[in-house]
Amino acid sequence: MVSKSKVHTIYRCQNCGTAGPKWMGRCPDCGQWNTFVEEREAPSAGRAPRRMTEFSSRVTRLDQVVAETQARRRTGVGEFDRILGGGVWPGSMVLLGGSPGIGKSTLMLQVADRLAGPGHPVLYVSGEESLGQVKGRAVRLGVKNDELLLLSETNLETILETVRQTEPKVLVLDSIQTVYKEDLAGAPGSVGQVRECAAELLHLAKGAGTTVFLLGHVTKEGDLAGPRVLEHIVDTVLYFETERQHTYRILRAFKNRFGPTNEIGVFEMTAQGLKEIENPSMLFLGEHPGDLPSGTAVLAAMEGTRPLLVEVQALVSRTLFGMPRRQMTGVDYNRAMFLIAVLDKRCGFPLESQDVYVNITGGLQVREPAADLGIAVAMAGASVEKPVSAKTVWLGEVGLGGEMRAVAQVSERLQEARKLGFDRAVIPRASQRGLTPPEGLKVLTASSLSEALGHAAFR
Repeated sequence: MVSKSKVHTIYRCQNCGTAGPKWMGRCPDCGQWNTFVEEREAPSAGRAPRRMTEFSSRVTRLDQVVAETQARRRTGVGEFDRILGGGVWPGSMVLLGGSPGIGKSTLMLQVADRLAGPGHPVLYVSGEESLGQVKGRAVRLGVKNDELLLLSETNLETILETVRQTEPKVLVLDSIQTVYKEDLAGAPGSVGQVRECAAELLHLAKGAGTTVFLLGHVTKEGDLAGPRVLEHIVDTVLYFETERQHTYRILRAFKNRFGPTNEIGVFEMTAQGLKEIENPSMLFLGEHPGDLPSGTAVLAAMEGTRPLLVEVQALVSRTLFGMPRRQMTGVDYNRAMFLIAVLDKRCGFPLESQDVYVNITGGLQVREPAADLGIAVAMAGASVEKPVSAKTVWLGEVGLGGEMRAVAQVSERLQEARKLGFDRAVIPRASQRGLTPPEGLKVLTASSLSEALGHAAFR
């Protein structure tokens, strides 16, 4: 037993892991408020330093190193495989986060069911639910796999001992904030516990080649709870962007050492679990038999290798206060503000004294500059209350001088537009070089935003 003289108290930031001798209202490193929590540390005497991994090596020339080539294992959930880069990489650690009730446990139980098979057992460890609760979800999802092993436990030593006995190929831990080590004084979910438990699991993944999936809680601000080192040690960070009130769930990769980080997966929450959406563009487009309502336009966005056609809506109204209100949903606020300024200064649309609201339908977050033209067309149409054709797609980046700049992957965007029945597209003139438009799609070009708006016939 450790004597009281060797036990000391420190205060650590739950956001960035900064430690201090006393409590502080604001962390001096990350600037977050009320993130310092008390931790009681009891150093164990004579304990040998522990390696986080087992692949230390000698200094070797680059041309003498053999690159690792392993076969990925597909989960059978196409949208999930797309985000991971084609399947699960053996021995990797994947962190999945999202709001409470959004479907993290549901998705991982479905993935565990698909991964489990003869000679490939999967261990699903639940630290938040009993085995009966997990079984109830499995019945609802139609999961009946004898190679799927269940365990309800929060003690890390017991979990690791079970892993040694069962030798699973995949370990799912729901969630990392509920697991604790007995030799650490902090409560489960504290910075020290999360950091040390994640390090032990990394040692398991890299040493034994077991693929580890960690489910993580989020804070009130929407960030993953726990120290930032948790996101650094894992190989892949996945996050549900939408809230649980939405029927459709958008899963995005924010970090991926074995694949792209700009892919998204789209799912629909049903009574039988999360269902893949093979053609997400149909979700983000409204049913408009004729012209679109004023202030609505269709833009072509790229999410990784997938082109998506989405509907952007804008509303411009007379302000009732001294300061005009700007509210943006699904688009970058600063990007939308500079488009308002360009429309006002370069194109003559009086928006300086108007309230402007912009929304991307379906809960999607559009972040690329190629969406500028579609957003600008929607705001201009809302300003003059004139609609545009429902069969026209808008694509292009807008500069501060009002010029249209070229964008990448125009051919893929136009192919998607034609596949969904669009017959006209407006693109930057610089993007026309070497372009072969799809048959049946008329492509109009513009060198400036004013010229592009001329194709909308607002004036």
